[in-house]
Amino acid sequence: MSQTPVHMPQMGESIAEGTIVTWLKSPGDWVEKDEPLFEISTDKVDAEIPAPASGYLLETLFGPGETVEVNKVVAQIGSEKTSTPSPAASSSTAAAPVAEPVAVAVGPTVTALSPEELRRTRSSPLVRKLARENDIDIRKISGSGASGRVTKQDLLSHLSNPPAARPAPVAVNSSKFAYTPSAADRIEPFTPMRASIAEHMVISRETSVHVTTVFEVDMTRVVKLREKHKPSYAARGASLTYTPFLMRAAVEGLREFPILNSSIVDQQVCYKSAINIGMAVALDWGLLVPVIKKCDELSLLGLCKSVSDLAERARSKKLSPDEVQGGTFTVTNPGSFGSLFGTPIINQPQVAILAVGTLTKRPVVTDDDAIAIRHMMYLALSFDHRIIDGVTADRFMSKIKNFLQEFPESLL
Repeated sequence: MSQTPVHMPQMGESIAEGTIVTWLKSPGDWVEKDEPLFEISTDKVDAEIPAPASGYLLETLFGPGETVEVNKVVAQIGSEKTSTPSPAASSSTAAAPVAEPVAVAVGPTVTALSPEELRRTRSSPLVRKLARENDIDIRKISGSGASGRVTKQDLLSHLSNPPAARPAPVAVNSSKFAYTPSAADRIEPFTPMRASIAEHMVISRETSVHVTTVFEVDMTRVVKLREKHKPSYAARGASLTYTPFLMRAAVEGLREFPILNSSIVDQQVCYKSAINIGMAVALDWGLLVPVIKKCDELSLLGLCKSVSDLAERARSKKLSPDEVQGGTFTVTNPGSFGSLFGTPIINQPQVAILAVGTLTKRPVVTDDDAIAIRHMMYLALSFDHRIIDGVTADRFMSKIKNFLQEFPESLL
């Protein structure tokens, strides 16, 4: 009987492992080549992994919630059906999807990893293996890798130069604000995506000097243009929403103020050659930010189709790793849930993020002192004050505001 191994895929150049969320097939089931076989979660994306060949799923070697190194065999597919699945297979498919624990209930208290400890424990499998073999607590090593992760060199340096013994520090009550669960409380571990979001948010707050500026925009012209052109866009297979208008305005602002389309690299400003706008997509189980590449080269119709396509595939877990990487600026839309405006956290290593508030009709005093009903919206820009001055951020927002209020119909 011929067998085909199923490997944990490498979902991006910097990804060293993936967590199995659930198996979509049970041992003994027939599976077609390229049919979704299991779901995984990584630092970058949640995705359904297709079967590499047609055949019977003979066994699964890891269960839901287990984190596996890339390229490691996680299952076997065979041309003939076996009589009984392996014990590992039975246990992995019988269990409901669970997440890799970050907080664990122990009696009346909870033991949780701090953000600093979490970053270090998310180092590569090789580093964690070396730490175990040498009985080293990886959480106590200062990491020089991405986002504070401990690298192999960090660990080897620690082994060759062990820290000198120091007097015991004065005890600090780190649990001063810790909550002690009661017997009636429910403890739910972080999912891999929630752990990743928590880690990235803490890192961003520690990295960038966050400042937010808020502008009010009269969207009446955009509203009228959208209503006028919705039928023609629908005829071309596109649903015309407000997001493409906002992204097009952001492109204009980023062209004129490229500092907002940059990153800091070793106390230098790296100006990006492309404008790749990420759009935050709220999911029932977390948040993803798929990226529309080279937005400055797309028409409004192209932006419209890209927005719909990426949002739909984000919700159905069909995004590829490349589609959630390479963003240079981010747009998030809490207004779709009724929020007037927000103060978003920057998506590292970017330096700015634009939050879109809800669109409301209200009376406004016009330039000629008349009172009119207008469609109004708040836009909030969070920016990194290390390299972006307040005047630059406000000029960028003024550019976006004026562009939206005078949006050229020729672009439709």
